[in-house]
Amino acid sequence: MSSPATSSGPDGEPSPADTTNLDRYGSPPLDWARARDALAAVPGPEITHFLGTARPDGTPHAAGVGAQWLAGAMYFTSSPTTRKARDLARNPMCTISARLPGIDVVLEGVAARVTDPETLERVAEGYRVGGWPCEVDGDALTAAYSAPSAGPPPWHVYRFTIHTVVGVATAEPYGATRWRFER
Repeated sequence: MSSPATSSGPDGEPSPADTTNLDRYGSPPLDWARARDALAAVPGPEITHFLGTARPDGTPHAAGVGAQWLAGAMYFTSSPTTRKARDLARNPMCTISARLPGIDVVLEGVAARVTDPETLERVAEGYRVGGWPCEVDGDALTAAYSAPSAGPPPWHVYRFTIHTVVGVATAEPYGATRWRFER
């Protein structure tokens, strides 16, 4: 069963335009706030986000990324030399998946590089709170270290705008729900 909703919430946070209950056991639809709050929690080493892109020949590519939720969007970094960055330059449509406390999520959307200093500083601050001591350097981020697979600095910042999210609860109340957002 599908139900409409508004397209923007408080503080510019996206709200689903459509909610569909995917649970076949009779559980009610999950509340979007549950998924959003899990996404917005300070990232830690126990949570890995996986970015899915498509190579030029159409085959899939997946890579772990350090992602964070800020003001209604996911942000992540990548060295411009990595496979994922080259894929996004060609086709910005991608996915981000994560096992979060109480809920697994798969987000579908589009990634775009961010270069404005104010957003870069907010993203860098979010990473510092999470334990990665990065700094803004020109139109990218740099630090003394990053993940071994991250490629060399500088790391470009990407804003991932969600189109569709599927959430499957791994703790009570259980359920499975798809949320669609205005594009």
